[in-house]
Amino acid sequence: MPFDDIEADLIPIAVPLVAARSKRAARTPGARARKPTPMSSADGDGGDDAKGTQSTDKDDSKDDSKGDGKSGSSDAKTGSSDAAKEDGKGGGKGGDNQKGGRDDEKPRSKRPLIILAIVVVVLAVVALIVWFANRNDITTDDAYTDGNTVTMAPKVAGYVVALYINDNTLVKKGDLLLRIDPRDYLAAQAQAEAQLTLARAQLDQARIAYDIAKVQYPAQFAAAKAQQRAAEASFATAQSTYLRQHSVDRRATTEETIDAANSQEVAAAANVESAKAQVAVTGVVPDELHQAQATVAEREAQVKQAEAQLVQANLNLSYTEIRAPSEGFITKRNVQLGSYLSAGTTMFLIVTPEIWITANFKESQLGRMRPGNPVDITVDAYSGLKLHGHIDSIQYGSGSRFSAFPTENATGNFVKIVQRVPVKIVIDSGLDPNTPLPLGLSVSPVVRLP
Repeated sequence: MPFDDIEADLIPIAVPLVAARSKRAARTPGARARKPTPMSSADGDGGDDAKGTQSTDKDDSKDDSKGDGKSGSSDAKTGSSDAAKEDGKGGGKGGDNQKGGRDDEKPRSKRPLIILAIVVVVLAVVALIVWFANRNDITTDDAYTDGNTVTMAPKVAGYVVALYINDNTLVKKGDLLLRIDPRDYLAAQAQAEAQLTLARAQLDQARIAYDIAKVQYPAQFAAAKAQQRAAEASFATAQSTYLRQHSVDRRATTEETIDAANSQEVAAAANVESAKAQVAVTGVVPDELHQAQATVAEREAQVKQAEAQLVQANLNLSYTEIRAPSEGFITKRNVQLGSYLSAGTTMFLIVTPEIWITANFKESQLGRMRPGNPVDITVDAYSGLKLHGHIDSIQYGSGSRFSAFPTENATGNFVKIVQRVPVKIVIDSGLDPNTPLPLGLSVSPVVRLP
């Protein structure tokens, strides 16, 4: 028989055999690489079946080669199909038996445990590194921006006739913010000026009267004293005449002369009394001078009072112009053009540019904290903004101690609560002039302890 015909007859037989072996190899991967192990009776049966199948295939191929082409070809196909079925059954049975043996003998892999242990060790090392790097860092979420706020309120009442500000406007120190109607205060200023002029005129008059009194009252007192001396002299003369007329013989004088001497004595005595009274009246010269001086002092006080009233009038007039006491931003404005303002009513607030951080740390975090410790700050509102500062001071008292209703632990049951203490942190660098930092923003400070 030609070689080509033999090859053509063997191909249909070999193809099913190769397919069956491929299936068995797919079921048992790596079977060729392992060493052969003692097989059970089932495995032996499977092997015998495989050998029988191979021998059957060989016999069938030999018979096919001796027969004619058509009958051999059909017999080969029939034999190959039967061999494939038997091979499949035997191979399947043997494969199951081999798989059961490998499951019993194959040790469990330790690779997952090793990987898990490595991951745990790596995480522990990373946690240790993080703790070591941050062991001297203290942080808190209870922190916010703080600053100075100036409450603006008018000192005089009136209607707003001019308004030069708006919400969130930046103002400089001395800028004119608004104007109150000044007409009432202009009238009060004019009245105060007139009162001052009158007081000054009265003061000049009192000073002139005092100067006159300093000359007039002593002169009057001296004149009274002189009159008293003259009256006493006349009284002495009249008394001498009276005694002489009464001591001589009646025949040497007349009754008329005696009566005249008597009258002169009485008149001289009366003049003396009158002069003494005048001296007594003019003798209060120091008191009169003191009174004149007191009048001058009173007029001077009136002048000062009028000057003070004028100053107050000028101040009230100046209070009608509200100017910025410092640089800052206008916030919480509640005044409009034409509004009536009462003295002391809050118009708006001015927030100064100076900003710091108030951080409420737990009392257990203050042990190593000192003024001057550096602080890194992040602002929740601006994720990329990094600020740097230092601790300025620590408040001498917890937040609850200065609250409206401080706790009283002297009575009742006591539960210990961790207190928080405000810490002032001054910002040294990192502020952006184009990035506003309003008051009350939440921040996260991290204190770097030495």
